[in-house]
Amino acid sequence: MTSALINTQIFTGQSVLQNHAVIVDSDKVVAVMPQSELPATIERRFDLSGRYLVPGFIDLQVNGGGGVMFNNAPTVEGLRTIASAHRRFGTTGLMPTLITDSFDVMRQAISAVKQAIDEGVPGILGIHLEGPFLNPERKGAHAEEKFCLIDEEGLEVISSLNVGKTIITIAPELTTTDMIKRICDKGITICAGHTGADYEQTCDALAAGVTGFTHLYNAMTPLQSRAPGMVGAALNDENSWFGIIADGFHMHPAAFRVAVAAKQTGGAVLVTDAMSTVGAIDKSFVLDGETIYAVDGRCTNAAGSLAGSDLDMNAAIKNAMKFARVSWVEAVRMASLYPAHAIGLEHQFGRIKSGYQANFVELDEEQNVIGTWISGQRYLSE
Repeated sequence: MTSALINTQIFTGQSVLQNHAVIVDSDKVVAVMPQSELPATIERRFDLSGRYLVPGFIDLQVNGGGGVMFNNAPTVEGLRTIASAHRRFGTTGLMPTLITDSFDVMRQAISAVKQAIDEGVPGILGIHLEGPFLNPERKGAHAEEKFCLIDEEGLEVISSLNVGKTIITIAPELTTTDMIKRICDKGITICAGHTGADYEQTCDALAAGVTGFTHLYNAMTPLQSRAPGMVGAALNDENSWFGIIADGFHMHPAAFRVAVAAKQTGGAVLVTDAMSTVGAIDKSFVLDGETIYAVDGRCTNAAGSLAGSDLDMNAAIKNAMKFARVSWVEAVRMASLYPAHAIGLEHQFGRIKSGYQANFVELDEEQNVIGTWISGQRYLSE
């Protein structure tokens, strides 16, 4: 059935429109037009009471939510709970992220994602495999004993999802440029992270097919005057993107601002790196047998290492505005259009435009989430 979303201020991904309506048929936007020109034949109308309507947020790094960690529940029901928890904060598309684990658990997670996509679980776009091909020198909260090098079996596992999108985070210095090219040829988005790669090694990896960087600044070689490191390569390269966590813990706000200012437009992508505590009452979780606590928004293990975040995407947008001094519409792009482009979905998501997926967020005057739309289906936030 064709529906019209009326009495709303529409940010299309490019500009803000007043006195316009969005026409949705099934799961797609079919038109954005002046409200005065709405055909009388459209009887189903949703009055949004003057609220903002923006493109749905996309999160490329979600470890958990709603009390569920993906590693601990690599199932369709686990994915359903995680996606539902993040939907309350405007995330209409996400890449459930598996922290370093065994090949058996990776296969279970990939199978669950395939089933979830086949069943139409709202919001599941694919999978992000953060490990196990990482450098123990930059392990963070990952289980070092599960790290390994990429071999033929590993390549088979990470390329086994035949629906949706796949992101793999690797330490590029621990493999070859030939293997990076082979992974890239499988249609997989390759990110560098948890790595000791220097500037030159990073540039070689970029040339071979790496296109992204996982949680910039964290678990990678820093920018120094005579050794630019991976951070320098990420900021300098004009064809790649980086995920950045706007929680105030993973980097100083000034460092956040410098990174966003240094990168080309569209290259800074907001991610949450969210753990199970997002959208949950319980502010603790278990990862590889260790209990992690979220205290005042900061998730750390017993060693004091950051272990993901307690951040939701709408909070990330508000923080990005404050930290980077960017406009609200640019911060929304960092959470919608830019992540869509990062995984090759910029012609389906990230805009409110004819032919695009009907994924939206309704926001009040203070930019608080009132509800979301996924594939034309409305979900009100509690």
